[in-house]
Amino acid sequence: MNTGTKPILLSIVELGGYPDFSLLYEAQGFQVLKTDSVRKAVKLIRQYKPAVMVAEFNFQSDFRDRSSSLETILSSSQGVADSSMIVFYEKEFEPQYQRFLQNFEVAASLAFPIDEQRLSAELQQLYARLK
Repeated sequence: MNTGTKPILLSIVELGGYPDFSLLYEAQGFQVLKTDSVRKAVKLIRQYKPAVMVAEFNFQSDFRDRSSSLETILSSSQGVADSSMIVFYEKEFEPQYQRFLQNFEVAASLAFPIDEQRLSAELQQLYARLK
């Protein structure tokens, strides 16, 4: 269910600390929805079925059965929305992120600091696939 003619991009910013890329997302042809919590993200995924999601991999060693809330987001979208995922991650958590990638498929992985040109190129490719 689309809210307009543009494909929806869901931006999930839990910790932040990096620029708001909403204008870049819009420049690539997406309608942007933003949230700052996993619970709200799950609700938005079910409601709007975004074409693309952008989220952070925030390693959380205190989780027993998972490494990040990103797993919850991706698990929640399975069977609900055919979304492509772009993930931002900290280089220091690359080993944990690589383990995460053994179980989940993502369209693109970008390490902090985010290279805006690379992000833009990844979004262009995903947008082209939607046509």
